[in-house]
Amino acid sequence: MSLTYWCEQAWLPDGVARDVLVEIDGPRITRIEQGPPGAAERLPGLTIPGLANAHSHAFHRALRGVAQEGKGDFWTWRERMYEIAARLDPDTYLRLATAVYAEMALAGVTCVGEFHYLHHDRDGRPYADPNTMGHALIQAARDAGLRIALLDTCYLAGGVDAPLSGTQVRFGDGTAERWAVRAEDLAAAYEGRHDVEIGAAIHSVRAVPPEQMPVVAEFSHRHAAPLHAHVSEQRAENAACVEMYAATPVQVLHERGVLGPRSTAVHATHLTDVDVELLGHSGTYVCMCPTTERDLADGIGPARTVADKGAQITLGSDSHAVIDLFEEARAVELNERLASQERGHWRAADLLTAATGAGHTSLGFPDAGLLAPGAWADLVSVRLDSVRTAGTNGPEAIVYAATAADVHSVVSGGRRVVTDGHHHLGDIGRLLAEAIGELG
Repeated sequence: MSLTYWCEQAWLPDGVARDVLVEIDGPRITRIEQGPPGAAERLPGLTIPGLANAHSHAFHRALRGVAQEGKGDFWTWRERMYEIAARLDPDTYLRLATAVYAEMALAGVTCVGEFHYLHHDRDGRPYADPNTMGHALIQAARDAGLRIALLDTCYLAGGVDAPLSGTQVRFGDGTAERWAVRAEDLAAAYEGRHDVEIGAAIHSVRAVPPEQMPVVAEFSHRHAAPLHAHVSEQRAENAACVEMYAATPVQVLHERGVLGPRSTAVHATHLTDVDVELLGHSGTYVCMCPTTERDLADGIGPARTVADKGAQITLGSDSHAVIDLFEEARAVELNERLASQERGHWRAADLLTAATGAGHTSLGFPDAGLLAPGAWADLVSVRLDSVRTAGTNGPEAIVYAATAADVHSVVSGGRRVVTDGHHHLGDIGRLLAEAIGELG
């Protein structure tokens, strides 16, 4: 069915334009032109393409506000995370993920990259369908109105040269070959589904021995699918890797054929000069998750430096301490200011591209993240008359003034999922509270 929306302002590939008519047919944009609204549905404010949350762990949302007290670091936080992971089953995960993805939709996200490693039952045994948890996440995204790149994660070790233990046994398939068998079954189940991309992930160099990595990379090559990996989030991770392999995590991934234009290094917080060159020259994406990296006291990654070497930057909300891609975008610039004591490292339009087109492409949806004929019909409209945005305009208004609360309308793949700031599933705050409450 053909629909037409009239955008008071729209961020098009060549800049912001006024009085923009966007015609869609099914999930795609068919025509864009300027003109009076006529009978078209009006979208006040500034309309931008849908946002891509390139790195998510849906179940981490249950930790928001309950893991802040007391001193600690990433490793102490991780123990709290394992406690939540131990309580989830397919039904509770479906309810939690649906609510989390709906929260993303309210924030203007139309596609999520779910870094999924919670594969098996509490004792490590596979469910009757070994991909039950993956199916739950895909259903959750669809119910919430998002496309999903399910980044099925290989997770084989509890640390460099350490076995899985405790809750970690839920994550592992034993070997990369066994992981690949399960991942192939998952990919086959969604073949031809245009709103689902089955990608791959190497959890980290501490969780996947180097000799196992080529199997995961081959899956990515065979399916032309995205391949993501946590990289150098912690200095301790780097030290253990160098001690064991006489190479940094980036160097190990490079040596095993993991880096490349379909790959994404997540975090990339503590890089050497050699790491920066390898990521840039290989065309690997770098996904920054600033709100998580500051929440976990990880550090500030060299986003500008790796971008200057050729890596495209994408954005993710990771642990969901905050779900607000506008905040992630501005934090990339503001973090650079803190580290350098200088301003003006990024243009607002470049940061908005990181949150839109670059993010979608890194998740296997290169025809999303822009307002153009043939692209996915993702329209996110942001108020320019709120107390935060009044008096602002253009990409600067989005990146440096707006928050997720200023999103008032979301059309995702041609489907209206948010109207006047309300999600079609109802009270998402209540759904979140109920789902998290089930976990105790």
